[in-house]
Amino acid sequence: MRAAIYARFSSELQSERSVDDQVALCRAFALKSGLEVVAVYDDRARSGASIFGRDGLMRMMDAARDRAFDVLIVEALDRLSRDQEDLAGIWKRLKFLGVDVLAVHDGKADQIQIGIRGLVGALYLQDLAHKVRRGLSGVVRGGKHPGGRAYGYRAVPGKPGELEIVAAEAEIIREIFAAYVGGRTPREIAASLNGRKVPPPRGGHWMASTINGSLARHNGLILNELYAGRIVWNKVRMIKNPDTGKRVSRPNPPSEWQAIDAPHLRIVDQDIYEKAVATKLERGGPKPHQKRTPRRPLSGLLRCGHCGAGMSMKDRRNNRVRIQCTQMKEGGACDHRRAYDLETVERTVFDGLKANLTDPALIAEYVRTYNDERKRLAASLNVSRARIERRIGQVTREIDRLIDSYAKGFSEDEEMKLRLPPLRAERQKLESDLACAEKPPEMVSLHPAAILRYRQQVENLNQALSAETLGDDQEPVRALRELVAAIIVHPTQTGERLNIEVRGRLAALIGHDVFPQARMWGGTLVAEEGLEPPTQGL
Repeated sequence: MRAAIYARFSSELQSERSVDDQVALCRAFALKSGLEVVAVYDDRARSGASIFGRDGLMRMMDAARDRAFDVLIVEALDRLSRDQEDLAGIWKRLKFLGVDVLAVHDGKADQIQIGIRGLVGALYLQDLAHKVRRGLSGVVRGGKHPGGRAYGYRAVPGKPGELEIVAAEAEIIREIFAAYVGGRTPREIAASLNGRKVPPPRGGHWMASTINGSLARHNGLILNELYAGRIVWNKVRMIKNPDTGKRVSRPNPPSEWQAIDAPHLRIVDQDIYEKAVATKLERGGPKPHQKRTPRRPLSGLLRCGHCGAGMSMKDRRNNRVRIQCTQMKEGGACDHRRAYDLETVERTVFDGLKANLTDPALIAEYVRTYNDERKRLAASLNVSRARIERRIGQVTREIDRLIDSYAKGFSEDEEMKLRLPPLRAERQKLESDLACAEKPPEMVSLHPAAILRYRQQVENLNQALSAETLGDDQEPVRALRELVAAIIVHPTQTGERLNIEVRGRLAALIGHDVFPQARMWGGTLVAEEGLEPPTQGL
């Protein structure tokens, strides 16, 4: 029987030979069991807590689906995964494909072994996490830093947990605190630093949030107690998202924080630090969701056409709200500098939608017909590609059987010379045909109920627009948000007409421009691609 080997080690601190040792052990087991090793898959320095980011495991599963081997050999079941859900899922899928899992130390895996080993692996990870946290707690009690990069400091080479102050960055920190206490806002400070090309802690630009931070998470430069000579640890805990494999942070209550004085790391005088924190608390104010300001029709939908950031209020001029790219406003990190009259933007969008919204029933019928045609085309192309892929599989298996027969002495040289070249030529042609074959369109097939819902949404918006009830009326707002994913304000010069793009939710789904997807110039809708915008000013 054909066997594949899978090996894994968890940490970059482990030796690369760990995988080689596992493979050698599995090869010896295969030889003893009379199995032929046809492939080896491995993941180096990859945790068993998740299947994400483990390319070797994914290649092995793909090969199992292609029936490339009959048996999978591992040193132990925890090499596949230490997560109960993932281990059970891998075993279940391999079992469905007819692939047995053999562990060198445990023999053939069954449902009982998978359950027990999955539980043991999960408990091991939990116990390891407790020990790591205990170790970090001891590091903090010893007056050392538990890890993580902090602007203004660098690690002392050869002395784990010890930091030293970076003089140039420390001067920037003192400047930030002095400006903040002096009354300047984080946006103004960030814009000044970006204007002087001062390198930020991370990323390409200083942002107001880098300085301001969050009161809930107690982060940001202003709230970093390390600058006042105090190490604080355990402000957040990390939890792995089971759907993405990525770690996300969750704030811990202050009662779980651990702190110790570190006067040698002080950068900011205590009185300056306390004034900055007090200013931060004073400026905090109510949270956005607690404010009762009326929502504007386009709030949350507007995006900068240059950098993709949101657009927010810049100021008021003549009692009218002006909006600007948030990246530009907060840190001067975007070249889209123009500020726009919000009421003009709103009127441009709604007038453009009204110009394009001629017959809701006709629009919905177009979407239904387009969706049906896309499904028919995708089905036709899938059948053609499936036929080629199926024949490639048949030819490949025939070639493998022929080579296997020759290797075992069952076929002669003449037979190989006669049969092998035509098969290889056919496979090469099939692979070329597959590469040239048109791929089926990527699409989301819409359920008839979804098309009916879309028609109702269009009719609702049509009625709301016809009623001329923008203001504080929520109906046009609700109708608009059900159809529109984003409204992009593209850069234009002062005095030029607005260049606005409306991106519809349905267009993003089906991959085709349908209402309300459109490009607008000022109050005029551009109905055809390439139409030149009017040149008159607003």
